[in-house]
Amino acid sequence: MVTISDYSTVRELSQKVRANVGKVIIGKEDIVDKLFIALITAGHVLLEDVPGTGKTLLAKSMARSVDCTFKRVQFTPDLLPSDLSGIYYFNQKISEFEFRPGPLFTHILLADEINRATPRTQSVLLECMEERQISIDGVTHKLENPFLVIATQNPLEQQGTFPLPEAQLDRFLFKLSMGYPTPDESVLILKRFKEEQPLEQLAAAASVQELLQARRVAAKMFVSDDVLKYIVELAERTRKDESVASGVSPRGCQALLKAVQVHAILQGRDFVTPDDVKFLASDVWAHRILLRGTARTRGQAGAAEEVIKRILQQTPVPSEDNIRP
Repeated sequence: MVTISDYSTVRELSQKVRANVGKVIIGKEDIVDKLFIALITAGHVLLEDVPGTGKTLLAKSMARSVDCTFKRVQFTPDLLPSDLSGIYYFNQKISEFEFRPGPLFTHILLADEINRATPRTQSVLLECMEERQISIDGVTHKLENPFLVIATQNPLEQQGTFPLPEAQLDRFLFKLSMGYPTPDESVLILKRFKEEQPLEQLAAAASVQELLQARRVAAKMFVSDDVLKYIVELAERTRKDESVASGVSPRGCQALLKAVQVHAILQGRDFVTPDDVKFLASDVWAHRILLRGTARTRGQAGAAEEVIKRILQQTPVPSEDNIRP
């Protein structure tokens, strides 16, 4: 039985993580909260923005804020699948083959500039991101729990890159953009990094056990049938929209449901509201729909967000009387 105090514990945990990341990152509290939601829901995050906006620093700060293992891989065209998964090698001392695990065997993986790797290498992540396991030479290896992929990519450079396929994009819970800081935030950034690198002194604010407990609590968050029908209705409208070639998949509906459950906790409630759905729908769904006659570009992402915004405005919202437990 989950109580209000259990939800309060999860909310306090998110506040501790946000404050800890805030020792390095100026502003971006909403982005940090969404990274926390991804950790709790076993989702993955794609950070897309121009170089120098703090994507890698944010990922490292989040990893440092949790007492867990962390690996960073710089994706390049010559990166091989075995460079991620690991290999079996012959140990001459014992005359047997032994498995040497790759960087995928970690709690948090930072896949820097993921779109620079070839599709063959990118495909290694498909099984890992969905099933939290990887098959190597016919042997299935379980990955760590939790397992989170934070991938980054630069939307401006297209030469020498390999756009992520639809199946890969569909496995990311969020696709987020850092954005430029405000002038005041820029001044604070210069002051903070003028003499030292605060990331080096950052200590953990949460444990793996606390995250797993928070995941169990979030899964119990009450969601009324009316809100569930609301999510499905929104997804159906993306599939039927004339400007959309490929709408939101059932996996996308499940991803949004898990995300809004945690978001409701962070807002101090014990039930999910349509406002939770509206707040996260674009971040969870915009990268999952494909517009007709449009390539996967930064402009397409903006157009997809506009489609979702329009659908949210046109879809009737459930009555507040029917969404409480």
